[in-house]
Amino acid sequence: MSWPRDDAKLDGVRALMAEIDLDALVVRAPDNVLYLTNFWGMKGYEAAVFPREGEPVLICLEASAEDAARSAWTDDLRFLRGYAPDDSRPPLARTLDLAQEVARNYGRVGLELSLGTQASDRMVGEPSTFTAAWFSGFGDAADATSLLARARAIKTEQELERMRLANEIAAAAMEHVRERIRPGMKESEAAALWQGFVHGEGTGWKGRVDLALPFSLVWSGPGIKTFTATGDLPVQQHEPTLFEIWVCADGYWCDHTKNVCPGTLRSEYAELEQQLLDVYGRALDHCRPGSSLAELDLLIRGGIAAAGYEGQPSHPVCHGVGARAHEPPYAHQAGEGTIEEGMVLAIEPGIYWEGGGGLRVEDNFLITPTGAEKLSSFPDGVVCG
Repeated sequence: MSWPRDDAKLDGVRALMAEIDLDALVVRAPDNVLYLTNFWGMKGYEAAVFPREGEPVLICLEASAEDAARSAWTDDLRFLRGYAPDDSRPPLARTLDLAQEVARNYGRVGLELSLGTQASDRMVGEPSTFTAAWFSGFGDAADATSLLARARAIKTEQELERMRLANEIAAAAMEHVRERIRPGMKESEAAALWQGFVHGEGTGWKGRVDLALPFSLVWSGPGIKTFTATGDLPVQQHEPTLFEIWVCADGYWCDHTKNVCPGTLRSEYAELEQQLLDVYGRALDHCRPGSSLAELDLLIRGGIAAAGYEGQPSHPVCHGVGARAHEPPYAHQAGEGTIEEGMVLAIEPGIYWEGGGGLRVEDNFLITPTGAEKLSSFPDGVVCG
């Protein structure tokens, strides 16, 4: 899917570069390359040089030339060989050579020097990491990590359109599971139902998605914990099966937690569901432009403590979503920052029982002038049937 250049997004990045007097950004994280050029690489060998003025440069494998010509928002493409007969170095060394050659045209450049996490390339299973030579190869470079985080926190209309596609696919896959999940099937089999739909039906979704990739953790009844891998425990009748799920649609993500139950929900789970949804509702009421992120964290954790679960959950309860499943901003009682119009936040309170069992609810919410707009059509809480 080729998207028109998102000038609103790129102009916003350039305005932030002007604030700190950066002449160019040199990025290599796949999500930042995507964010600035619309090219989502296959192997993570890609990089981009994004100037404050002028045409960006995309560096990618020769094998990706056709893909880059179709999808990238720049005509200035520089290609590296995956295998070079006269050069025994790994491909990333050739990426660095090309990036340095381009960056010499600029004065002060910014790198992702303090980047903590990144989304993967399209192949996912073997993420590429850059050597120390990358981080020391551009002179006295500035750290542009916070600049990119600020830019990415506020979504443009095009970004929202792309995220809505990911949310649609995730919800449709949950409807697929809802109709087919059965007591006794393994948690991994339930996960495969969801993942198979996302990859099979989501790729090509409405003629607008080139590649949809699924990621999931699935636990049932006493298997519900934070965080363990999907296992082979049986799906429980009258107890929730929890789906912690991400969809990546051409590099834009959603992050949900959904719960389905074959049969009628047991009374102790029904009580837990109501306690959690009460906290969730108050959290969503708080999510308005100008509200405190620290207060959101306190509100959720205080509500869970009042329900009798002091110290829970052990995971963050709010984070941004966009070109990664988890990205700034994060809500933390010891932090700062405010909720702003145009952010997309994942809100995810959870309560977990000693020894196994519990619930988490999570969806993605666009912050509008009047509050939080839910992006997924699949219900929150526990869906029984």
